[in-house]
Amino acid sequence: MARFAAFIVLLIPGLMAAGGIKLMRDTLFAKLVDPIPFLWLQFIIGIVLFVIGFGFFAGFLLHRDRKKGKVSAKFANQKNADR
Repeated sequence: MARFAAFIVLLIPGLMAAGGIKLMRDTLFAKLVDPIPFLWLQFIIGIVLFVIGFGFFAGFLLHRDRKKGKVSAKFANQKNADR
């Protein structure tokens, strides 16, 4: 059940990123999606959806790999680095 919940948590941002790519692609081919009134607004919405979705997915993978110790020293948590 925990694996299914993790799958759903990663599915939603993945769909957001895919929707953002679709909106940006439609803008490049001048195909306006119905509820959005302007092409430039459609492109901005696509970029925002893509960045949020991709950023969440990448952050999740980085967090998981940090816990398992599979990242390079550059990306490892540096506890007490400010002190």
